[in-house]
Amino acid sequence: MTDPSLTTPPAIPFLYSQPQAAPGAPADIAFLGIPYGSPYSFHETVNDQANGPAAMRRASDRILRGIERYDFDLGGPLYDGQPIRAVDCGDVRADPAAPRGHLARAEQAVRAILAAGALPIVFGGDHSIPIPVLRAFDAHGPLTLIQIDQHIDWREEVNGVRDGLSSPIRRASEMAHVGQIFQIGLRATGSARPEEVVAARAYGAHLITAEELHEAGAEAILARIPAGGRYYVTLDMDGMDPSCAPAVAGPAPGGVTFRQARTLLRGLVRKGRVVGMDVVEITPARDLNQMTCITAGRLLVNLIGEAVRAGYFRR
Repeated sequence: MTDPSLTTPPAIPFLYSQPQAAPGAPADIAFLGIPYGSPYSFHETVNDQANGPAAMRRASDRILRGIERYDFDLGGPLYDGQPIRAVDCGDVRADPAAPRGHLARAEQAVRAILAAGALPIVFGGDHSIPIPVLRAFDAHGPLTLIQIDQHIDWREEVNGVRDGLSSPIRRASEMAHVGQIFQIGLRATGSARPEEVVAARAYGAHLITAEELHEAGAEAILARIPAGGRYYVTLDMDGMDPSCAPAVAGPAPGGVTFRQARTLLRGLVRKGRVVGMDVVEITPARDLNQMTCITAGRLLVNLIGEAVRAGYFRR
């Protein structure tokens, strides 16, 4: 049950029925922490986002009081009386002497989770985390990539680094198993220049601003996403409104509301199959009463609860 590529987290219950397991252990749902990405500078080598997986586990008792408890978001207990096998695989191990090895181990861990037939739920880390995760899906496409984010993340490189937090969607667009891309909640400014917006549109990415989401409504945006797809969701918490997710490096008003995000996630479960999800860019030192982690966790609860009720894990 041990894997040298992983570290073992404290045994704090978070949605799982088996506290700790290796990525290849029999499971329906597997949680994995990927704390580190590809830094742009020395001081970013260890940033506060790297504490995100631990912060999510610490907030677990506020996210879900117990898997047997009635959840009013779901109309019953999370697992709806089904024998769901959910495990926490711990965090991908870092090696200061070879920092890029962390990304290879992350891809390896996700491949093992997929080979076991489990749904991977990943805690980051900054937004470079989806790059190794999506690489592991190369035999599981085609994927429709759904991004909730303030930024489009299409930079070719920053300081010579091509797989940093400003580039995950650009790198995803180069993967043969990634098809349509929907980017929801865009607003304010980030690393994108006009040329990155041109590149995203040239690819055919659907750029949906937060204003458009608010005006059209989440159901209308959901209707634009083709049914019957295999959806991978990447949730950058700065895409959410700071009123429910204050602990991010670059907050901006007018973001995606909890209700809108919940509608999108539950709608995706119903119209196709969500095959994986990551939550990134939480800066725990800036959190207020664990609100950002609770918001992220409650979105995961809604996703998983809906997937259970949709029959994803029936054996």
